[in-house]
Amino acid sequence: MTRRIRKAVFPVAGLGTRFLPATKTVPKEMLPIVDRPLIQYAVDEAVEAGCDTMVFVTNRYKHAVADYFDKAYELEQKLERAGKTTQLELVRNVLPKGVRAVFVTQAEALGLGHAVLCAKPVVGDEPFAVILPDDLIWNRGPGALAQMADVAEASGSSVIATQSVPAEQVSSYGIVATDEFSNRRGRITAIVEKPRPADAPSDLAVVGRYVLSPRIFDLLEATRPGAGGEIQLTDAISALLAEESVLAYHFQGTRFDCGTHIGLIEATIRHALDHEKLSEAAQGFMREALVELGVVDS
Repeated sequence: MTRRIRKAVFPVAGLGTRFLPATKTVPKEMLPIVDRPLIQYAVDEAVEAGCDTMVFVTNRYKHAVADYFDKAYELEQKLERAGKTTQLELVRNVLPKGVRAVFVTQAEALGLGHAVLCAKPVVGDEPFAVILPDDLIWNRGPGALAQMADVAEASGSSVIATQSVPAEQVSSYGIVATDEFSNRRGRITAIVEKPRPADAPSDLAVVGRYVLSPRIFDLLEATRPGAGGEIQLTDAISALLAEESVLAYHFQGTRFDCGTHIGLIEATIRHALDHEKLSEAAQGFMREALVELGVVDS
């Protein structure tokens, strides 16, 4: 697997029940971080990594993501007539020229592995990326996926993003065991889905970025459903370890778990503080709020 990834898969079929009632009508992938929805940050990261085909695995009830990436003729005409060229370019460039969006329906919620498998007809026989938009990774340099794509292309291996997590959190993640790390990477020797802390092989948790060999599709098709009838991507990766090299990669950047309330808040604050136009005002407001709450002295 030495080809550069060109296709990125976004599993966006989940119901986002943690954010109800907001997600009753607005998919969690469309929740905003400052002035862009989560899915836009994920797509921008994939484009930066060299991907030109975005594969959205959704359900038959969620149309907002497709609407967002579709052309908005009436809105564009109104902006053009009003001379609002900056806003017009923002609307037109949610997908850059030469980048296409493909939508695949996941008929049943059968797990992340099943969602990835639904993308097989589009991806075909080539390496590809999987991005979970819930995991927003902020970095002033190259994005996490671009970093991983470079490693995958150079090594010929599948690459999985990992980070260390506290012992009490390992049961919420897939956890990997590796040989020695060098230059931010290490060969994965085992992977376990949501182990008890006492059974975890390490504190290295898998987070929402993958660069995978197309062989994973055959292994997903052979994977039996686990708890809750779901097909786990972790199980297929475990089978892949017996056939191919899979690397764990410590990406450069800060990950925000936007599948949680506090993660969404943290990401919003961080991006506001880094925003070219909003940074100064955001800092001032935050200082005032902390003084008002008695957290810091005036």
